[in-house]
Amino acid sequence: MLQGTGSDVGKSVLVAGLARAFVNRGLRVLPFKPQNMSNNAAVAEDGGEIGRAQWLQARAGRVQPSVHMNPVLLKPESDTGAQIIVHGQPYGRAEARVYQEHKAELLGKVMHSFDRLKADADLVLVEGAGSPAEVNLRATDIANMGFALPTRTPVALVGDINRGGVIAAVAGTYHLLPSEERALIKGVIINQFRGDVRLFDGGVDAIRSETGWPLFGVVPFLREVRTLPAEDAVVLERETKASTGKLRVVMPLLPRIANFDDLDPLAAEANVDLVVVPPGKTLPRDADLIVLPGSKATVADLRFLKAEGWHHDIHAHVRAGGYVLGLCGGYQMLGRAVSDPQATEGKGGTEEGLGLLNVETTLWPRKAVQSVQAEALGCRLEGYEIHTGRTVGAAKPFMTVGDEVVGVQSHGGRVMGTYVHGLFSRGEFRKAFLARLGTAASSADFDSKVDEALDALANALEKHLDLDALYAASM
Repeated sequence: MLQGTGSDVGKSVLVAGLARAFVNRGLRVLPFKPQNMSNNAAVAEDGGEIGRAQWLQARAGRVQPSVHMNPVLLKPESDTGAQIIVHGQPYGRAEARVYQEHKAELLGKVMHSFDRLKADADLVLVEGAGSPAEVNLRATDIANMGFALPTRTPVALVGDINRGGVIAAVAGTYHLLPSEERALIKGVIINQFRGDVRLFDGGVDAIRSETGWPLFGVVPFLREVRTLPAEDAVVLERETKASTGKLRVVMPLLPRIANFDDLDPLAAEANVDLVVVPPGKTLPRDADLIVLPGSKATVADLRFLKAEGWHHDIHAHVRAGGYVLGLCGGYQMLGRAVSDPQATEGKGGTEEGLGLLNVETTLWPRKAVQSVQAEALGCRLEGYEIHTGRTVGAAKPFMTVGDEVVGVQSHGGRVMGTYVHGLFSRGEFRKAFLARLGTAASSADFDSKVDEALDALANALEKHLDLDALYAASM
């Protein structure tokens, strides 16, 4: 099990890299995360949704993703509440304090899934969540030591040196854990090191002196990792891209943004600049395409968008001849209205939409979760749907799945919306879409780039980590 000194230290990516590395050694490897909190979700092969990170880790292990790889998924809908997904299906909703009371019963669900994976694998790679040293959450924890201790799962502790203070973070974790939990930690991985690793020799000595834990290795800062889908929207707050591309794609950063990795294939194009606009700033007037992303709380995020004044920027953009694309919740926002009569997402209510597409949406508790094969712009593409509600209206089709319309467009084709996620991964459609905007693009499938990145990551971990010692510690 990989646990971290904190959130966003690279656990998800390291599990993916280790999965590919050990699969390359001939092992059957399955990823597992007892509890995940993310609005970036994917569709598992056995039905239901799991965290996008576990989907990527399954891909790294060259196995089909399963709901048992992420038995508990929390999808935040507000600052204090979230939808609870168990074994891929909606289980309920709870405020943070009330959720703590559910953790004991959910641990049984977690153990059921873990036992299934163990029976089918040579090696199960488990990803923790946050930090095991969050002592205020320990009594009801099922994501870190609350899982590792009852299952006697050996742990490697990950610290990100790029964040600063990694020695204190490792030592602090040691001193906050009780002795029985310390004993489960078999060693430390230092992640994201820049420069000459010999400069950290003193740090290694300090960690060993303070904790007694050995070092499994120091992983350098790897640019290949940037190709891989990110799990948390926090990366968007620091990864705005704006350089010399010919096409400027702008995305407003909504509070409950979901499945934002839909834009990764566009961002990877040489002729595209992706600009993520945080709250408090206007959408750039020189945008060629504005993308409204998915949302876990469509009505609330639509109200937020208006409070920021972004609706004025979008309308001005359309009047100037610009293009707009809405994805899932963003598609719903582009219509005349979004209604949530049963408070399916948060507080509910009805909100007037942007009125750029002749459709209306009504949300309801039942959720569509499925992989799809769609058609648009004369191309076939594979993607997936994860959404609540139904969108209806007399608008021109943009994307279809069989006889079903899953996306529409304005009469001039400059405003488009669809429920299909992952649409830009297929090179043929991405090329056709960007050609509509007057920009050339690669016809290569983005999935091949992801596989190349996973192979590069696995090779780097083989070089910089003692994988033999890691594997021996898991026995």
